Order: sequence, then structure tokens, then C-alpha cells
Amino acid sequence: MQFQALAALILTAFALKATAIKVMSVAEMKHWIATTDADLTFIGEPVENIGLSPLRITVVYCSQRTFNVCGGACNVYTGGETCIDAPNTNCLSATANVASCDSSGCFGSCDAFASCGTRLDNNFCFTPGTASISVPPS
Repeated sequence: MQFQALAALILTAFALKATAIKVMSVAEMKHWIATTDADLTFIGEPVENIGLSPLRITVVYCSQRTFNVCGGACNVYTGGETCIDAPNTNCLSATANVASCDSSGCFGSCDAFASCGTRLDNNFCFTPGTASISVPPS
């Protein structure tokens, strides 16, 4: 009986680890920006500032998910703590643990990026219904 409980606990731990999502590294973010065919709009600080300061976070949020790829019209925000109004967002990635919220102004129900339910390619998360994104202080 104890063996079965231990085995179930181990399997649960492996399942949780397998579905965990990590934030993008600065190198991964720069590579994605350089190689994507998404239509990018840059807001906040200049793209050249990505990775120059540990106090700056980069968030990419896009309008379309095609299979496991996030794309379409995408915004790239680089900067500090803020709330980004992001209507029509269906997927996102970031260099920190941001939160996607279902109401504007970073109100309503907000889910941490690290607890992503549906992971997509290139460390993106499927976030349908996102209306705003909370960028935490670094």
C-alpha cells in the first residue's frame, strides 16, 4: 500500500515537472525576435535594450496561435513594472514571470506565466481571453 502511494507521488511529480514552463532567457528572446515571421510592434524601451539591465523585462504577446506556434500580430514590450493593456492576446512569452489577466487594468482573474496550462513552441503559453498583462518589478 505504501509502495503504491509512493509510486503515485513520484508519477505526479514527474507529470508536474513535464508541464512546467520556464521564462525565456534573453538570448532566446533575441533569437525569437530575429527569426520570427510574426508582425512585430515594439513598445516601451528600444529593442536594443533587451538584456542590458536585469531590471528590465521583455514580454511578447500575440494575437494568433497556429498549432503550437504563437504569431500573427505581436507586440514586444521591454521595460519595468507596469500593466499592459493587451486585448485580443492569445499567447505570450516573457523574460520574467508575468501574469495574464482576463480584464483590462490587470484586474479580474490573473494567471502566472509559470503556471501555464498549454505550453507552445519557443516557451510561449496559450493565453486565450487575455485582456491585460501584469509585469512585476524585477
